[in-house]
Formats: sequence, C-alpha cells, structure tokens
Amino acid sequence: MYFKFGVDTFIWAESYSEKDLWIIEKAKELGFETIDFAIANPFTFPRKQVKAELERVGIDCICTTTLTAETNPISPEKEIRDAAVQAMKECVDICNELGAPILGGVNYAGWGYLTKKPRTKEEWDWGVGCMREVAEYAKETGTVTICVECVNRFETHFLNIAEDAVQFCKDVGTGNVKVHLDCFHMIREEKSFSGAVKTCGKEYLGYVHVNENDRGIPGTGLVPFKEFFTALKDIGYDGPLVIESFDPSFEELSGNCAIWRKFADTGEELAIEGLKNLKEIAATI
Repeated sequence: MYFKFGVDTFIWAESYSEKDLWIIEKAKELGFETIDFAIANPFTFPRKQVKAELERVGIDCICTTTLTAETNPISPEKEIRDAAVQAMKECVDICNELGAPILGGVNYAGWGYLTKKPRTKEEWDWGVGCMREVAEYAKETGTVTICVECVNRFETHFLNIAEDAVQFCKDVGTGNVKVHLDCFHMIREEKSFSGAVKTCGKEYLGYVHVNENDRGIPGTGLVPFKEFFTALKDIGYDGPLVIESFDPSFEELSGNCAIWRKFADTGEELAIEGLKNLKEIAATI
C-alpha cells in the first residue's frame, strides 16, 4: 500500500515565523509530500507568506496547534475557555487560507494542564462545548477536519487513549471532529497499536504522527511500525503519516518535552533517516 509521508516544522523551528519560510522547500527537497505547520501562536502566524510559498513550491500542508494555560477549553474560568475558542477559530481560519484539510494537535485542553485528578464530567462538558462551537465554525467557513491528539498522561489527564478520543468526537457530534494518533504517546497508553487503529476505524481516524518511542529516529526503537501500518491499511486510512520531533538545540521545547539527550545531530538528520526507515517498512505491507 502507498503511504503519504510528511514532516513537522518542529524538526527545524521551535516557533514557526516568517524567517522559517525556507522550511517549505526543504521539506519537498527531502522527499516529503506534506508539511505540518506547528502553530505556536495563531494570531502571529505568517499565513499570507506561507500560502504564497506553498503555492510556489507545490506541496500539501496540515496544521497542528497546542493550546496553553491561557487558551484552555477545560479551564474552570469562562474567560479562558472563551479565549480557547477564539484561538481555535483563528487556527481554522489559517487552515482555510492555506488549504490545509486537517487541524490536529492538543486542541481540546491546555497542553501540560494537569489537575492531579482524573478527568471530571464538568471538564468533559466544557471541552465538548468548546469543541462543538469551533467545529460548527469550521463547517460554516470551509471543510477543515479537527483531529484531537491523544497524548500521554504526563501531558494531559483529558484524552490519553483512542477509545476516549472517539467518544469525545461522538459527543461533539458535528461529524468533522476525528482522532489524531501519535506513536510516541500510543506506546505509553494503548494496549495495542492495531487495537487503537481499529477502535477509531476509518470513520474516526483523521491524522497520524509516526514518532519513535523515545522521539528519536523512527524505525530504530520499540514502536511496531509494521503492525501499525498493517492496521492502517486494513481500515483504509489514506491520510498523511507525519514525522514530528525536535532539533536537539531547542531549549524551551526540549525542556517541555523532557528531551535530555541527542537522538541525531540535527532534527533534519532525524527526519531523513526516519523517512528512509519508514518507507522501507511500508514497502513490506
């Protein structure tokens, strides 16, 4: 089966800005078919310049974002929840302008927001309500699918596994909210890679990040990529598979993600070697 591989801008840039436009052409040069723009701040993202460069280079794109303590849909503070909705609507606007079909990431809670308690029904209702408003806006303004990324227990207490993410999508109920799976998080939280994929099925699996268990070079660690790719083939997933890791020189991002050692000399090397490994595995499916 043919898989479409992509790369995240985090490989090169901690906070994507106009000075990072060169990354678009670089991604295509390296053999990637899509680029995932990690949007740190939607209100300062250089959308017009990015759109022009995408058209010049000729490469598809996806967008992801991570909400913050100030834009947290499950905050007890209504002002913060309202700010989350506004930030997400801005991300939807960016997707519409760039022609990005997917808005993924930790877009349902503030990334790193932990109450040291299990998720509550009140938090669930807040999260569903905020996402419903954003998803309805996405339907009114274009065709963007919002994909909620299950991440590990140290980064959120809200959505850790595919089963919960599918239920969240169902409760939002707008039909344009799907699940974003990431191997790095899956290996910590899921019982089975193929099981998580089947839990989502073609109806609810919207986006995939193909990262190694240590965030190192994909294909060199514990993630069972052959099993994972086979399951994706079985459900008919035809979306992009994107490598997301970080240049080891990043300070804030590496600190937030607890990356204390180098897995490659540069993020670019990690992406090049990862793409080679994943294509070799995909060729056996």
